Amino acid sequence: MIIAGEASGDLHGSALIAELKKIDKDIEVFGIGGDKMIQNGMKAIHHINEMSFLGFIEVIKHIPFIRKVKNELIELAKKENIKNAVLIDYPGFNLSIAKAFHKLSMKNIYYISPQIWAWGKGRIEKIKKLINRMIVFFPFEEKLYKNNNVNSDFVGHPLIKSIHEFNFLSRDDLNKKYDLSVEKDLLILLPGSRKQEIDKILPSTLEASKKICNEFNMQTIVACADNIDINYFDKYKHLVNFKVIKGETYNLLKNANFAVIKSGTSTLEAGIIGTPFIVVYKTNYFTYLIGKILIKIKNIALANIVAEKQIVKELIQNDVNPEKIYDVCSLFLSDKLIYENLKNDLKSIKFKLNTEGNPSKKAAEIIYAELNAV
Repeated sequence: MIIAGEASGDLHGSALIAELKKIDKDIEVFGIGGDKMIQNGMKAIHHINEMSFLGFIEVIKHIPFIRKVKNELIELAKKENIKNAVLIDYPGFNLSIAKAFHKLSMKNIYYISPQIWAWGKGRIEKIKKLINRMIVFFPFEEKLYKNNNVNSDFVGHPLIKSIHEFNFLSRDDLNKKYDLSVEKDLLILLPGSRKQEIDKILPSTLEASKKICNEFNMQTIVACADNIDINYFDKYKHLVNFKVIKGETYNLLKNANFAVIKSGTSTLEAGIIGTPFIVVYKTNYFTYLIGKILIKIKNIALANIVAEKQIVKELIQNDVNPEKIYDVCSLFLSDKLIYENLKNDLKSIKFKLNTEGNPSKKAAEIIYAELNAV
C-alpha cells in the first residue's frame, strides 16, 4: 500500500514505484496517488484530487469522506492481505491511517517525513509507536529522528537528480512553443496545486504582476500544476493579461527572471534551479490563527528552512496583497546587486540537499529490504 495526498507526493511516489518495479517487476502496489503513480502501475483506490483539503476548516468539512476512505483502505488491506504500507508526507491523514494499519500488524514505512520540526515534536512519540522506518529528504531530519531513537535514513532529495537530468528548453524554444514575447522578461507565478490556495493567492499576485510587468518590461506566466484544469484560471482573465502554461514548471523557472511562489515544494525546485523568487502563503483566517499558535519555526518556506536562514522573502496572510507583493518584487528587480546576492544565496540549497546516487533508488532498496525482512 502506498498513500500520497498531493501533487508533490505523487511525483516522488511515482519515482519510488518505478524503482521498486526495477527491483521486482511483479510487485503489486495499491493505494492513493495521482496520474504519475497510476502511470507507473499503482492500482488507485482514490485520486489525490479527491484528497486535497487545505487547512483545519476544510478537513473538518470533509470528515465523513475521510472516514469512508480510511475504512476502504483498511478493508482493502485485509482483502489483499497487504502487510506493508509506504506513507508519503500528508501527515494528518497518514499518521491516522498508520494507527489502523499498526493494529492490523502491518509494517509502516514513512517516506518524506511529517514536518515535526515545524509543528513541534509532540508527533515524534506517535511516530516512534507507529512507524517502523523513516526515510527522509533533509539531513537535519535524520539527526532529529536518530536522537529520538527512530530508525531513519537520509537518502538525499530526489529533486536534485530530477532537475540535474532534466532536458531544459532554451528561452528561444520556449518562446516559439508558447508564443511568448521575445522582448519581455518572464515573471512566473506558481499559485499552488489546490484550488483553495489558488483562489487565496492568485488574485493579489496577478494584480501586483500588472504593475511589475509595466515597470520592468515583463510578461506574466501562470504555471499550472498537473492536477489542475488549465481552464480553472479563466475566471481571473479580467484582472490582467497573463498566459497559463501547464506541464512546464522547470522550463518556466529556468527561463524566468523572477517568480512569485506559493510556499511548498516549488520553493525547493526554484532554489535548486537558481531562479530568484519570493514566497507567498495565505489560508483560511481560522486555520492561520491555529497554525500561528502551533508552528514553532521562524520561516515557512522549505528553501529557507534548508538554508537555515531567510534568504528568500516570505509574505504571509495579510501581507499577500498587491501593494506588498509589488514592493518586495521591485526591491530585487530594481537593484542588480540585491538580485545577484539572492541568486548566490540560492546555491546553498542545492549544496545542502545533494548526496551521491539516486535518492528514489536508495529509498526503494530500503523499502524492498523492509518488505522482505522477517
